[in-house]
Amino acid sequence: MRLPALAALALALPAIAQAEVPQCRLPPQVAAPALPQPDGPRRVLAITGYTLALSWSPEFCRNRARDPRAAYQCGGKLGRFGFILHGLWPEAEPGNWPQWCPAAPLAAETVRRNLCMTPSPDLVAHEWAKHGACMARTPEGYFKAGAALLRALRYPDMMRLSRRPGLTAGDLRAAFRAATPFLPAASIRVKANARGWLEEVHLCYGKDFMPAVCADRGADDGAGLKIWRGS
Repeated sequence: MRLPALAALALALPAIAQAEVPQCRLPPQVAAPALPQPDGPRRVLAITGYTLALSWSPEFCRNRARDPRAAYQCGGKLGRFGFILHGLWPEAEPGNWPQWCPAAPLAAETVRRNLCMTPSPDLVAHEWAKHGACMARTPEGYFKAGAALLRALRYPDMMRLSRRPGLTAGDLRAAFRAATPFLPAASIRVKANARGWLEEVHLCYGKDFMPAVCADRGADDGAGLKIWRGS
């Protein structure tokens, strides 16, 4: 586990907002959800790198404004979100990754403190149980690692990009590079749905938590891309 290297990286980079939301109002308390049941086999593998998965919240929330399961993220209870942290995933060889390692229970306060970064208690629990326990000893250490990587990022003007005629995945990569110059284009994976709408951006890192080439870059640079702005 190379979390000390990440701590050093976080100190060397500018401290900025953890999530792309102007204001986030944490609830006074939340219940800690039970850890989910595994959806696949346990795999304890040597870690070769990491993926920071950012979800474009307006697209996720497009049809979920009244879904009680998405109330924190989509119902306005915490704020209006742009990119949120889907998860920080340890990687192994291409097409394989560590998952479902033995996981300690989540404290309710740990869930609450991270809702401005990942605004879903169930997703917080899922990410810790499936991915985090394979790279960190405690939930608190895992979420601090994701927060440190987020603090190093600046986001492009997504509203302006969403209005650009003929927008491509390459345009989005270029905008991320302009906002955060230490990210090479090859470390940015763009994920769109079958209708061409942006769903996620994945940033690839090596074992030292420095940007690395993504094994799969997702949408090609020339692929058309649409960005839902929300209602």
